[in-house]
Amino acid sequence: MRLSNMIFAVDLHACGEPGRVIVGGVRDVPGRTMFEKMKYLEQHQDDLRKRMLREPRGYPAANCNLILPPTRPEADAGFVIMEQVEYPPMSGTNTICVTTALLETGMVPMREPVTDLVLEAPAGLVGVRAECSNGKVTKVTFQNVPAFAVHLDKTIEVPHLGAVTVDVAWGGMFYVMADAAPFGLRLTPDEGRDIVRIGEMIKAATAEQLPVVHPQNPEIVGVTIAQLSGPPSAEGAHLKNAVIVSTGKLDWERPATWTGAIDRSPCGTGTCAKMAVLHAKGALPLQRDFHHEGILGTIFTGRLVEETTVGPYKAVVPTISGRAWITGFAQYVVDAEDPFPEGFTVGDIWAGGTT
Repeated sequence: MRLSNMIFAVDLHACGEPGRVIVGGVRDVPGRTMFEKMKYLEQHQDDLRKRMLREPRGYPAANCNLILPPTRPEADAGFVIMEQVEYPPMSGTNTICVTTALLETGMVPMREPVTDLVLEAPAGLVGVRAECSNGKVTKVTFQNVPAFAVHLDKTIEVPHLGAVTVDVAWGGMFYVMADAAPFGLRLTPDEGRDIVRIGEMIKAATAEQLPVVHPQNPEIVGVTIAQLSGPPSAEGAHLKNAVIVSTGKLDWERPATWTGAIDRSPCGTGTCAKMAVLHAKGALPLQRDFHHEGILGTIFTGRLVEETTVGPYKAVVPTISGRAWITGFAQYVVDAEDPFPEGFTVGDIWAGGTT
């Protein structure tokens, strides 16, 4: 038996959202910054992402992170985030999973009751505070990159849906946000198919009608993720959300076949984007906890700690608190005779048909 490309990984979930963390098998990739390393992977080593996230090793809702040596001296570790159709510059659930994996496996020394560390994401440096007890990470709080609103209360035309009012904001990715109520949605797990279909349609229309570019990085272009919002069902929550992640390309001619994946967690960067919008509308002041509920009833706690600017935009610095749990340890390989070394997708649960 001839095996190659052995990868060592820790599997976790953060409040329901899976976040695999590659801790061995890839020593480093070229790049002067973590963003350049991310682009190198995207352009030259995308087989790793496909192998880890597509079947048979992955599934539509999966995420993966690659631990790399940091390029900044103040960082304890670097990481690149990989999702089904993109490499996000930042992700909250993945930051929580990476922190937990680094500390609970001993890759970064754990200090109880609190371990402070700095991670280098493609979006920039992320300060993290991990509460620890008996060798376990019991809570992760990280300070995200600044978040800002770009479009507020804009009306777009969505084929098959009509006029829809949306907000667009950056929270580590560019989000389009809309209320769920006009579509008759309560944001419950049984509505998953309709949530995904509507979210994907709104996102595709927004990307066409409301172009956005990050003012500090022209390579970050366009809305890539959608969020539907509604009233909470969990005690103590302020709002409920469902974030929709694409799993393939969309076909306007066949909207009934669209599929994707709902973020199983309350979504860290999505919560940051939502808080930026609420602050811009005068609905969320600084230094107030914001409890954001996800599709499973789990909660992330966000807080805006200061105001700043990003290019021409008024921005806020958010923090997010949540927790992750290790679910397993694995070694992944490629058999020399495997007909699907980069994995595959099938149109029953993946958008875009078979690849």
